[in-house]
Amino acid sequence: MTDSRKTRKVDGFLKKAKQWKEEFETLRNIVLDCGVDEDIKWMHPCYMHEGKNIVLIHGFKEYCALLFHKGALLKDPHKVLIQQTENVQAARQIRFTNVQEIVEMETIVKEYIHEAIEVEKAGLEVEKKKEFTIPDELQNKFDEIPALKTAFEELTPGRQRAYIIYFSKAKKPQTRESRVEKYVQHILDGKGLND
Repeated sequence: MTDSRKTRKVDGFLKKAKQWKEEFETLRNIVLDCGVDEDIKWMHPCYMHEGKNIVLIHGFKEYCALLFHKGALLKDPHKVLIQQTENVQAARQIRFTNVQEIVEMETIVKEYIHEAIEVEKAGLEVEKKKEFTIPDELQNKFDEIPALKTAFEELTPGRQRAYIIYFSKAKKPQTRESRVEKYVQHILDGKGLND
């Protein structure tokens, strides 16, 4: 791999990294060896093939990871892909806690990156769950405030889904009702749950 594939943006990211710096640099070299383009997206090093996102490098308190944007479509013969939470539909991670793990998995990591590139070349898409059951408490609010239903329907599917999951997780109707009430203005303002 030549240094010409490296970008100053990612150099800057690595220079500022306080945790996982050596791991990030090792992952960067492995990923760039796969012939992808490098940039910063969502404040992290992102690697693309012909403008399509393939994999992202990011770190957390307990681990650093490669996040495959369409990881759900990868075969995962080595059983290393992890779904971050039950709500994540497409992305999958390979997690690492030290440089040695990364070095030992280099061949597997490259295999997964090449498969992810092939997924993009083939134009495959993760089939996302579109139908959600609106909790009764939210439906009652829609009936009471028609503008709320309109505002909710104008939110992105991901924001709608986040609200529905949050409202539905409450076991008691009173809790669901208070959650809906708390976010009425947020929805009317066109904001997502965490905006």
